[in-house]
Amino acid sequence: MAINQKLTKRSDDFAKWYNELILKSELADYSPVRGCMIILPLGYALWENVQRLMDQEFKKTQVENVYFPALIPLSLLQKEAEHVEGFSPQLAVVTHGGGKELAEPLVIRPTSETIIWQYYADRLQSYRQLPLLINQWCNVMRWEMRTRLFLRTTEFLWQEGHTAHATPAEAEERALMMLGVYRKVLEEYMAIPCYQGVKSSQEKFAGAENSYSLEVMVQDFKAVQAATSHNFGQRFSKAFGVTFLNEQDERQHVYTTSWGSSTRLIGTLVMVHADDRGLVLPPRIARTQIVIVPISDSENRKRVFDAAGKLENTLREQGYTVKADYRDIKPVHKFYDWELRGVPLRIEIGLKEVTAEEATLVQRDTGKKMTVRQAELSELIPGIFEEMQRRMFERALQFRDEHTYVVNSFKEFREVLEEKKGFLRAHWCGSNSCENDIKSETEATIRTIPFDSEPETGECVYCGKPSGRRVLFAKAY
Repeated sequence: MAINQKLTKRSDDFAKWYNELILKSELADYSPVRGCMIILPLGYALWENVQRLMDQEFKKTQVENVYFPALIPLSLLQKEAEHVEGFSPQLAVVTHGGGKELAEPLVIRPTSETIIWQYYADRLQSYRQLPLLINQWCNVMRWEMRTRLFLRTTEFLWQEGHTAHATPAEAEERALMMLGVYRKVLEEYMAIPCYQGVKSSQEKFAGAENSYSLEVMVQDFKAVQAATSHNFGQRFSKAFGVTFLNEQDERQHVYTTSWGSSTRLIGTLVMVHADDRGLVLPPRIARTQIVIVPISDSENRKRVFDAAGKLENTLREQGYTVKADYRDIKPVHKFYDWELRGVPLRIEIGLKEVTAEEATLVQRDTGKKMTVRQAELSELIPGIFEEMQRRMFERALQFRDEHTYVVNSFKEFREVLEEKKGFLRAHWCGSNSCENDIKSETEATIRTIPFDSEPETGECVYCGKPSGRRVLFAKAY
């Protein structure tokens, strides 16, 4: 563990603060392979918690887990031209194996639509087999030029869900349903507020008819795309010949969706909640919810340590993830270490507390300190955690809303983006040329067309042509 290695302040250099925090808190480290990362125990534990929560929610909607190979024949990718064109600059291709040149190059999966629908082309025969609802937890590889730990790496962990349906309405319903699952996990467990909506035609996923996303504002006012859900219509089923006999005994192509989230969520969690002292983790997602720090001199060590161990066992039996820190270092160093790692609640026990059967509690998100009777802990801690969870969400929501601006001219658009930063709600005529020009001149993209964007007559912020609603612009990771 790090001892008193102070972080760069967010206000001085946000990017440097982020990288230092990832490394010093031991969430992850750099790999010998450029663009890849080593996920360390704390980072992987957070991913396991996200995985567990999402998997539970997926299964509530009848989704089953599968696993497909990481190597995909290049010919399969080429069957869906728009799909492979969208990924071609990012593909990692294997040309040799076993010391010999392969008869056909193999692509390390950037995503698995092609191999999945090739497999099911011969196995889906009847409407009685539909809907097909599958998901896999795996790694993928996309050759990134600019990388940042967790947010954008060449190899990353994710889940990718794929479904097949008899009707376009069922596919659309599923795509939106899974977006709602992601939103539930982010908002209710990770305390991260999301904008949700549909992507513009240029920002949607390669080959999709519609792409939906959750967009999150982080503390340097940029956007992170936290999760996506896509309705592919019949694009993949026609490319791979995935058909079925309907109730009228007519053969037709299935309608498919895919949806995914990745270890990018861990980076998002950091950038939304962490402060200049380190990570700040919501209780529902934290690896360690409570740390107990015994404080004593050598004469009273056994008595204080025994009391700390008894409390640790009691809290563990009550269902909390808890750790007592018995290291032979100064308490202040322990405080720093556990603040750096974002543990929601610290309990300090010294001889004074042992004698009085009390405990001193320190909440990570506010620093609030209070002394209570140990007998009251079982009643107090649930309320403390619920309030902390709510407070963290509301703080992030307030930050986002205070830095989301309505703008009505391109001059105002540029001024707000440069001076205030944040998200911009602005009218857009729907043309690709305006979208491209805005991106070229400001680096801001249309993050989403929000579901809560009510019809509103206006003029495009760039060209002045008629517009029917506002869309959400931002600079993004």
